Amino acid sequence: MDKVRFILAGRFIDGNGTDVQRGILLTVQDTIITAIGSAKELPSNKGGATDDFSHCTILPALVDCSVSLSQSPSVDSSVRLFTEEADFATKLITLKRHIHDCHTHGVLGVADSGQISELLNHSQEEMLQNSAINIKTSGSLCQSTQKCATANATAVDFFKIAYSASIEDDATQHPQLSLQELSHIVQHTGEKKVVVVANGSQQVAEAIEAGCDAIEQGYNMGEDNLREMVKKNVLWIPSVVRARNGLDGVSGGGDVCCRFSTRYVAPGKPNPGAKKLWEKILSEQLVQLQFARDLGITTAIGTGAGSVGILHGESMVEEMKLFIKAGYSLEETIRCASEHGARFFDMQNLGTLTVGQRATFLITRGTAKQLPRKLSYLENIYVDGVPSPAYSKHPVMR
Repeated sequence: MDKVRFILAGRFIDGNGTDVQRGILLTVQDTIITAIGSAKELPSNKGGATDDFSHCTILPALVDCSVSLSQSPSVDSSVRLFTEEADFATKLITLKRHIHDCHTHGVLGVADSGQISELLNHSQEEMLQNSAINIKTSGSLCQSTQKCATANATAVDFFKIAYSASIEDDATQHPQLSLQELSHIVQHTGEKKVVVVANGSQQVAEAIEAGCDAIEQGYNMGEDNLREMVKKNVLWIPSVVRARNGLDGVSGGGDVCCRFSTRYVAPGKPNPGAKKLWEKILSEQLVQLQFARDLGITTAIGTGAGSVGILHGESMVEEMKLFIKAGYSLEETIRCASEHGARFFDMQNLGTLTVGQRATFLITRGTAKQLPRKLSYLENIYVDGVPSPAYSKHPVMR
């Protein structure tokens, strides 16, 4: 049996949406949190290791409900094309780099919608040894009944169905499933969860009618659909950062852009019309998100990392900022960024920090008021009660 480890936290966020707690003592044994109490309760004859983070904030590990680990988020189309057409060894390197990017930013759970099963099988042992992230896969986006049948045969973790184009894409170029086809797919997925990418009032209404478990994006779906989602307990993954990313990219007209964190600026002549459109789309999505909070809809954070300009790991911070802008408290936002996604995708080792749960959490230096910005500069990551071997605050440059 492992020795007891005592962990002192200056500030503690459990992921249940409750207020930040101060001066907390976590007791960990055999990877599990066995007690949560006041730091004043630290025993004098403790008989175990003590990790003092009284100058830090402890919070749950993050879960990104929408990523493509195999895709490059580069704004250079030639780089994205090279990644898509690369050989197996190069794709494996790309996958590992994106997993590392997620882990470095505290994203220890992801729901991926790419064809990465073979890549994961090849590197599974190595990733387990390095305490890598929990990955749930859907295979490529289902755009037909045939593709979904193929996905079912490959034992995916969940289904992700494209019922309308992503908000950034040209809808006229996107193959559209009929309501009958969508309903048929949903009815034949067994017990696996179904996430439907849908935008617009009619498309979202039909996805809900078909019996989906979650709506991803949901731009311009309207209040009636939000109310229906409450009745049917449908999860919403709003992916607001996609709109913010679209707004950041229309200040010019070039294909290759200058990257500044998760924002980018395209060189060339600005497009005022496109800018106004994206401002409207972003504003309306934030209003919908605020209304969803008021209604009590279960929302989760999914960034679309791997799409153009949306970085793996780093974009979680940006999406969390947008949730706060829409009226969510920090504590509510962290619940959406951890517990809600972990429970929906059955990531049993992630979620709230409560007695009986795995001691997997993030540590940020400073106060909770500095979140979520400080998530880009983690003090440490603990997995099962010990520092993660895959994380280094000061990585070695090679």
